[in-house]
This record gives sequence, C-alpha cells and structure tokens, in this order.
Amino acid sequence: MEPISGQPSERVNWLHEAGGLVAMLLAVLAFHSLIAKPFYIPSGSMMPNLLVGDRLIVSKYPYGWSWVSASFHVVPRSARRVMASTPEYGDIVIVTPPYANEDWIKRVVALPGDTIAVRRGQIILNGSPVPQEVEPPVQLDTDDSQFCDGRPCLEAYERFRVRLPSGREVYEPPTWRETLPNGASYLVIDHLNQPLDNMDEIAVPSGHVFVMGDNRDHSADSREMRPGHGLGGPVPLADVGGRAEFITFSLDGSESWNPLSWWSGLRTERAWSSLRPVIRTAPPPGPESTR
Repeated sequence: MEPISGQPSERVNWLHEAGGLVAMLLAVLAFHSLIAKPFYIPSGSMMPNLLVGDRLIVSKYPYGWSWVSASFHVVPRSARRVMASTPEYGDIVIVTPPYANEDWIKRVVALPGDTIAVRRGQIILNGSPVPQEVEPPVQLDTDDSQFCDGRPCLEAYERFRVRLPSGREVYEPPTWRETLPNGASYLVIDHLNQPLDNMDEIAVPSGHVFVMGDNRDHSADSREMRPGHGLGGPVPLADVGGRAEFITFSLDGSESWNPLSWWSGLRTERAWSSLRPVIRTAPPPGPESTR
C-alpha cells in the first residue's frame, strides 16, 4: 500500500506557544497598569453622574505612576511617584483606602494647600462657600434592578417617587449644581441631614487631595474619619490610581446570564458619555443662589 503523500506535519513547539501567551499577558498587564483599565461601578456613591452598572475607562497616566498603578495592587504601598502631577478640581479619580486593596471612585474637591470645611452640606473652600444652585431633580428609574450590599440601590429615594405624565415612575431626589473655583461644574444629590454634612475646617497637606462622592448622603469619602469606614481625610496622591474618562456601556441589572437579555438591560443613552466635568467660562452665580 502506498503511503499517503503530502507534507510532513510540523510538531507544535509548545514552549514557543507558551512564550507567546506569556508575552501577550504581560502586554495586557502593562497596558492595564500604565495606560488605561476598565472599571465597574458597584455602588451609588457617585450618583447622579455615575450609576451602579456603569462600565467606564480609567486612564492611568494623568497624575503619574505609583504603587497603586500596578494591576491587582501587587506592588507594596509606597509614597513614591514617577512623573507626578496633581489632579484638577472636579476630576473623577479612583483611590485606594488605607485599609484595603480595592478601588473607590470619588471627585476631587480640594487640592494641596487648600483649606476645606463642610457646613450643612455645603463645601467651604479656602474660606468661601462653593456655590450650589438648585437644579431640576434628576430622574432615577424606579425599575432599576441593581442591588447594593444586598438591598435595592435606590430604596433610599422611595419618598421621592413620582409618576410622570407619560405614566412612567421615577425617583426625583433634591439635586444641586456645584461649581468649583476652576469652573468645574457637576450635579450632586443631597437629601438628608446627617453627620457628614458638617466637618470642621482642615488643611489639605502637600501631596494630598480631598475627595467626595457626588451622592453626598451615601458616600464614604474624605469626610469620614472613622477608621475602616471612609478615607479618613485627605488622600495621598500616591493612592490615586487614575482619572475616569468616559462610560463605555451601562446595564440596569435586569440582565441575566442569557446574552439575549443583555440588550434589554442596556442603558443605551449612557454609552460613550464623557466623565470630565463641564467647565463654566462665566463666574458662577453669587451667594443668593447658594444654600
């Protein structure tokens, strides 16, 4: 019987293949650590500007690199930074709390050298109240299916439930527009009188920033000084891991493992939304519009 003709099969070089996979993995980790990484919003601390279920991109290079830049926080904590720079007022940044290797997302409201206090929910920056204008309430979908710590993320707003003329039901919590000294302007939600609404004046040390969540009554941030509960004051810039840039897509929690359900769960209007604050070129309104 004649042997089957043809080219002899080449043996797979498994060592070469494994080396290629390792190189690809290292390239992904380097990009994740040095350039940008995806981020998922697991809590409502940044509502109304970020919703639970938002997926976004965080750039890693705007403020330089430090221990927190490395993927999965595999590098020991350190105060050293490479090519360091300082955030601007209003930047949304990811920070790592002093007691856990996890990423939180907050907004920069005070820079190194500033003094900051909070009185009845209003920021006092370098002795001057940060303007807060009353805005039409944001509309949060009552059909949102996201859960936070085992409870519906939006249940705190049940008393703000309203029915629109269309028949759709939404939550409309009290909403304010805050404008920082550089003109960075964004919405905040503030609907409770609670301990974090008041904080004595402190100075932000060199190499630190003061950060807060936009959902002022539901954010553990720099105002929260209790150990293990918040950020315990100003955050070292070495613990700031990057700047939030834009939303890629968002899911409302109604989706399941079935890919066919993903489309119905998409919040299509949120895709590709920029997360950089609006910069006002005109001065914000005077004291009569503040609370």
